[in-house]
Amino acid sequence: MISLQLKEYQLLFRNGGLEVLKNDSLLYFNHRPVYVSVKDYGGIQRFRDVPYETILQQTDGSVKAEGRFITDNGSVLFVKDHWSIEGEVLKVARKTIVEKADEKDLGFQTKIFFYQAASDDLRDYDYFSPGQWYLDNRYAAFYCLGKNMDLEYYYRKETYSGIPMFAMQNKESGEAIALSRWAPCTTLCSTDRTSNENYSYVDAKMTIGSFGVSKATPNAQVYTYYGHRMTVPLPETQCDGVAIDYIYPAENGQQPVPGRGPWQAEQPLRNITWVHPMREGFSQAYAVAVQMGRFDNFREMMKATWRSAYDRLKDRLFEVDNELLFNNIMKFFKTITKQFGTAYGTPFVAQLPDFDPQSFSAEIGFVGQQAGIGYQLLRWGVNQHDEEAIEKGLGILNYWTHETMTEHGVPKIWVHLSAHQFEPQPHWIREIADGLEAILDAYVFEKKRGVDHPEWLAYCVSTADWLVGKQNEDGSWFRAYHYDQTPCMDSKASTPTVIRFLVQMYLVTGSEAYLKTAVKAGDWTFGHEYLGFEYRGGTCDQSDVMDKESGIYCLFAFLALYDVTEDPKWLEAACGAADYVETFTYVADFPVEFPYKHPFQRSHITGASQVTVGANGGDCYMAACSYVYYRLYLLTGDDHYCDFAEFLNKNCKQANDVDGATGYKYIGMINEGGSFSDQRYLGNYHWLPWCNYVEVDPASRFEDTFGLHEIADIEKLPLEERKRMNRIYDTYHPF
Repeated sequence: MISLQLKEYQLLFRNGGLEVLKNDSLLYFNHRPVYVSVKDYGGIQRFRDVPYETILQQTDGSVKAEGRFITDNGSVLFVKDHWSIEGEVLKVARKTIVEKADEKDLGFQTKIFFYQAASDDLRDYDYFSPGQWYLDNRYAAFYCLGKNMDLEYYYRKETYSGIPMFAMQNKESGEAIALSRWAPCTTLCSTDRTSNENYSYVDAKMTIGSFGVSKATPNAQVYTYYGHRMTVPLPETQCDGVAIDYIYPAENGQQPVPGRGPWQAEQPLRNITWVHPMREGFSQAYAVAVQMGRFDNFREMMKATWRSAYDRLKDRLFEVDNELLFNNIMKFFKTITKQFGTAYGTPFVAQLPDFDPQSFSAEIGFVGQQAGIGYQLLRWGVNQHDEEAIEKGLGILNYWTHETMTEHGVPKIWVHLSAHQFEPQPHWIREIADGLEAILDAYVFEKKRGVDHPEWLAYCVSTADWLVGKQNEDGSWFRAYHYDQTPCMDSKASTPTVIRFLVQMYLVTGSEAYLKTAVKAGDWTFGHEYLGFEYRGGTCDQSDVMDKESGIYCLFAFLALYDVTEDPKWLEAACGAADYVETFTYVADFPVEFPYKHPFQRSHITGASQVTVGANGGDCYMAACSYVYYRLYLLTGDDHYCDFAEFLNKNCKQANDVDGATGYKYIGMINEGGSFSDQRYLGNYHWLPWCNYVEVDPASRFEDTFGLHEIADIEKLPLEERKRMNRIYDTYHPF
């Protein structure tokens, strides 16, 4: 008998196929591992699979298996697989060679896959595709994977995830299997063509595959451009249930889309496939890692499978001088902050590369981050003895605290500076959190150096009291409130965003009401977002869908609650939020084509991160998190958090023109983000204030807490000293 042993899992090769057993129970199988899907001249994608013809055990214990596939038109493909145990994972390396090609066959795909023995019902499993699919994706947008579980193929290009991987877990047993790319893609697809209709495209240069799950039927899928599906029976094809797949080259399979054209198909779908040319002598080669294990819950499975692939696929660290970059960004903020009557502020948006201001529509937080920029200018100006920075920082802070409070005790959060008008935006809880935290930090900073701003504190007290009064009985708040104080929507998903502000208000004022309110909100967040995995509604410009920033604000909130109470419940939840948020980050690199000047042309896309579940690109918001991941490392001793903190502190800066070489008007400018999962960069070619703010905020916190900017330098300090420094609330407001 030919077999491999992966921990407690035994792989048996027999009768041309393989089985995976644990304690003599069958978990996974594949009776016909040689799968080929062929695009014929009629544009039909016909697939079949056949058993291996030969299986041989090598002297090193690995297994070599080979088989030939003959198409209906007579083309011949020779498939050679190498199965080996590499540490904690199984490696499957495949090479496919076209030995004979018929002109009626245009292209082909192959697939490495495992059928699930436990159940052939897709709903019996939870799924993890980084940034694309969590559990059943119930809180994701309509077009995301898993929203319709009555389809056959749930595939996305591996470049849609920060790590090219996919995992699924049986809900009843906890058994999970994960596939990941053995090594990242290093080549571009063909850039002289488009592939945006519902068809199959031949591309010899495509080295991207797709991960996902399928429950195939013996039918070829044919799609019209407007999303109507037709099927063609394949009488020679066998299908054995639910399978976890890696198909190569890629397929974006059966994605729900809005209707198209004057006549719309019922439940229109997008299905785009790439194939390699059926050309004699053409070969493809790729390898995947297979991880198996049993986990008590989805969170543990997600964490373990992500970290296993992370350690193998993580990109190199970007070289950047974070202290120099911080000072250059602050000089940039000082330059672009202008006065409009009594108001000070930066543009809301400016076009790149020449920094052409488009609008002075200012937000107290969120995208605009005006209060935060005001605090950073004040802090930096004092530390650098720069009077202009101090004047502009004070100008921003005084404008918001003196001129935006309403009779209800909560400020207006959006104003057009140059038009001197408030904008008709409601009181977003997320905006309040960002703005008021920054103003309170500025108040404490000034107080520590002997300068009092009682009106700043009164502004914060008024808003904190408003939050106490508005808190729902269950501990939550609605995402936003109209000026008449009625809720804008039923969603309560933004609740965690104000918890850290209320904790710090308790530290500054000593009012137990603020801490009690924060803990009550924390309990709601613990139950809904941590245990319930309802990380959604974190931004003010997206619908109430699952996203990254909701998880980030849970991390901020849980850490603040742990800092002030030392209740281990909050540290557990902070780790859970951190583990979730991390999976939105592009950690493995791949090449991308650019239509305009961009720092990524000289660096890598790693450090960028998806905004919402199902996105096909990302922005630079994870830069905001390097400091909190390092703090989490010191609190838990988990070295992975330290590693990831340094990755963020370095690689998130790759989108920044750190040295002026890109040609932007100012050193330190940054493009907000865009889509690049199809290896072409598309997006709004502009700068927004938050992009640089999320870089300077953790930089100033690193400096205030540890006196240094680089994690490698901080790590040289004695551990006990770093842990003492990490007790940030011991000295937050020492009066």
